Amino acid sequence: MLNILVTGANGQLGSSLKSLAPNYPNFTFYFTDKNELDITKIRKIEEFVSKNKIQLIINCAAYTNVDKAEGEFPLANEINHLAVENLGVVSKDNNIRLIHISTDYVFDGTLEKPYVETDKTNPTNNYGITKLKGEEALLKLNPENSIIIRTSWLYSLYGNNFVKTMMRLGKEKETINVVSDQIGSPTNASDLAKAILQIIPLIESKRVEIYHYSNSGVCSWFQFAKEIMRISKSDCKVEPILSKDYNSKAPRPNFSILNTEKIQYTFNVEVPEWKTSLRNYIQ
Repeated sequence: MLNILVTGANGQLGSSLKSLAPNYPNFTFYFTDKNELDITKIRKIEEFVSKNKIQLIINCAAYTNVDKAEGEFPLANEINHLAVENLGVVSKDNNIRLIHISTDYVFDGTLEKPYVETDKTNPTNNYGITKLKGEEALLKLNPENSIIIRTSWLYSLYGNNFVKTMMRLGKEKETINVVSDQIGSPTNASDLAKAILQIIPLIESKRVEIYHYSNSGVCSWFQFAKEIMRISKSDCKVEPILSKDYNSKAPRPNFSILNTEKIQYTFNVEVPEWKTSLRNYIQ
């Protein structure tokens, strides 16, 4: 049996892992949120890890409200950076494997081809800055057999996300405006969760390795919204608007496609196409 701690277990990815957990009888999961385990307190992590003989940590905990992070940097930094550093220290001290989830928003979106893991980072908002600081803290500590997985445009059956919002608006409104000049890859959290559970036994590295995982294919938020309306058979009309005309506090990368070849080749991971995953999700 492998004892696995999942932090941020009530978020989209944590909840997706929880739903898949019964399929993995060789793993004993400890699903925690901030009420059960405050990862901003290193002593709490040490006590939990010791008491439950944890062998692997999947860190799904994150401050993810991109616009609110513009006015709440200290809080976002505490969760996305300092708590990650705590997990890295405990992992290193106790020889625990660590899987940490990061984001496409560590990039500025000015590259015109899919980002590989070694491309230069340059976040444009506080959320991206704090997530990058978390990555950098882990790379500096360098706990063995630990990985960072960057993902993008996550949606799931749980919590708030773009797909749920669009489906709700599709019932309420005749027309909606959606940004057409930000390009990325939507990712079904269930696909990412399956990939994580698949690679757990295969992780073996002397240094922290970074991988990218998102569903394959490319679209704008506008195209994503149109596809959601089409599959859910909504009559709501989707109109394109530019980022500059959309009222948001935080700037976002215009192009944040992630190249997923490294995770595919290293672990033989399957990456479903985004439209297929979206159709499975909605139906």
